[in-house]
Amino acid sequence: MLGLSSCNYNSLVEKKQDVEQTWGEVENQYQRRADLIPNLVNTVKGYTTHEASTLEKVTEARAKATSITINADSLTEENLARFQQAQSELSGALKSLLAVTEAYPDLKANENFRDLQVQLEGTENRVTTARSRYTEAVKNYNTAIQKFPTVIYAGWFGFTAKPQFKAEEGASKAPEVDFNN
Repeated sequence: MLGLSSCNYNSLVEKKQDVEQTWGEVENQYQRRADLIPNLVNTVKGYTTHEASTLEKVTEARAKATSITINADSLTEENLARFQQAQSELSGALKSLLAVTEAYPDLKANENFRDLQVQLEGTENRVTTARSRYTEAVKNYNTAIQKFPTVIYAGWFGFTAKPQFKAEEGASKAPEVDFNN
């Protein structure tokens, strides 16, 4: 019996480490995005004169998003929900900023702006990949701690379920496309 429990325990430790590693990558990619934003805001600021409130919203959303950090040991449903909400607010503010830039052809033609936009798009893809890896690691870990007989050992050693990302509100509704306008 000792061999079985030792093997199960070691496997749980590995799975928990995988969750922690993949969570670190999620945080890393969100930080990369946050680091790009000041350059983007400054570039846009140089071209726009009437968009102060949009720039302010992006700056405020970035400050809020970067103020919420969660280490892997304190990953709870509530903490992850707060983190995800702040990141969603930042995503919305960035979308508004990029929509506003459509009215400024000189800005859209600016090489620095285009480079930042490409970097931001690449970072959004990296965020998606990191979240996907985290989701898979959590699924493997949560499944392992719920299987019999491991569930017994998991409880003894304090292995508890880790939270998953939730779909954003309205994500299940397809966007409307209107080619008549």
